Order: sequence, then structure tokens, then C-alpha cells
Amino acid sequence: MISNLSSVHKNAKIGKNVTIEPFATIYGNVEIGDNCWIGPNAVIMDGTKIGNDCKVFPGAVLGAQPQDLKYNGEETYLVIGDRVMIRECCTLNKATAESRFTRIGNDCLLMAYVHVAHDSIVGNNCILANSVNLAGHVTLEDFVILGGMVPVHQFVTVGCHSMVGGGSLVRKDVPPYIKAAREPLSYVGINSIGLNRRGFAKEKVNLINDIYRIIYVSGLNMTKAIAEVESSIEDCEEKEKVLSFVKNSQRGLIRGYNG
Repeated sequence: MISNLSSVHKNAKIGKNVTIEPFATIYGNVEIGDNCWIGPNAVIMDGTKIGNDCKVFPGAVLGAQPQDLKYNGEETYLVIGDRVMIRECCTLNKATAESRFTRIGNDCLLMAYVHVAHDSIVGNNCILANSVNLAGHVTLEDFVILGGMVPVHQFVTVGCHSMVGGGSLVRKDVPPYIKAAREPLSYVGINSIGLNRRGFAKEKVNLINDIYRIIYVSGLNMTKAIAEVESSIEDCEEKEKVLSFVKNSQRGLIRGYNG
């Protein structure tokens, strides 16, 4: 159902069983998948592609031009996956020409007032609580949870299955499978509850804990810690994921446990 009080451009591609509420505005170069709900006063601008079964709540603005002085009107995009819930007053900007796409994965929840800046990538099954702010070129891997009012510096990566406590400032990369909090942002343990909920076996959780005990609690410098993990921890997907993340970090890692 499309309200006759909404403004939907004739060139917009609207899927089956889509509801567009009064005073929503849909621009021409927009694609909306099946079974979506677009709330009152939502604005979906050129270059936005939305998957199936999504909900966009009142006041959200999707696909606005990037807040980047280098942007010069190039054709770029905001791509949103399936089953994504975008709550009130979120602002999700499309990309610059550098990468052309800002992406939100499947099954994500973006709570009220979340901002996702240009060229950022949000993986699948992520939760961004109220007033989270992602700067440009941020990457969130799958199953990341960011607490309320968390700002993330440009070019930072947050590893899969990690959780960052509310109000924390994320200036450096956050490795996979951990919890991070305090100021400055620090490792405070592995995300054992989240891992258990997602079906990680107890043995895997213990192994991840052993890896991070070496990296963050043993007192070894990073080079020696990596060598110790490589030699003393059995090979597995989680070990390879952590080591790859640590070795390839561009922003540097968050600090270690400090008691």
C-alpha cells in the first residue's frame, strides 16, 4: 500500500507488498525490495537499494550525499541487505567515488539516531544501539554489537563477534571475539556470552580465551605474543582469524588489559 500522501518518483522500483506511509519521500533512482515498510517522513534518496523485509522508521534519511568535501556529485550508492530494521532519524550516507558503495548487511538493527558515513561497511547480524556514529570508511564485521553513543573513527575495523560498551570512543581496531570498554578503549575479556548464544562450543570459547590471554594479558609485546600464539595454540579457524586481523591492522589495535 502506497499512501497518496507520500511522494514516490515514477522511476523508483518498488517491490511487492511494500507499504509506504504518508509524507515519506522516495526519489527516482531507488530500489525497494519486497515486503518492506517505509514509515512516515522517511526520505530515501537517489542511489539507495534496499533488500527484502526491511523496515525504515519515521525521520530516517537514506542515501544522502556523503559529508565529504572530496565528493563531486559522482554516481555512488547505499546498499542495504534483507531484514534490516532502521529506526527513527537514522542517517545513512551513500559512498564517495573511492569505493562507490556504502553497505549494510543482512539482519541488522540500527537503533534511533545512528549515523553511517560514506564508504562504510556494516556486516551481517550487527546491532548499533542509539546514537552510534560511524565515520567514513569504517568496517564492522559480522555479529558486531556497539553500545549506545559509540563514535567510531574513520578507517577503523571492528572484528566479528565483538562488543563495544556504550559511550566508548573507538579510535583503533577492535579484534574479533572480544569485549572492549574503558577510556582509552581497552580489551576487557572475550565476548563469551555472545559466542555461547551463537553456538560456539565450550572448547572453542576456551581456545579463544587462551589466544587473548597471550596477546593481551601475558605482558609480551605483540611480535612475541603472535609467535607464542602461532606455536602454542592448535590450528583452527578462530586462531587464523585473530592472527590475520592482528597482522593486517591498519589503525593499530586497542590497548591491552590494565586491571
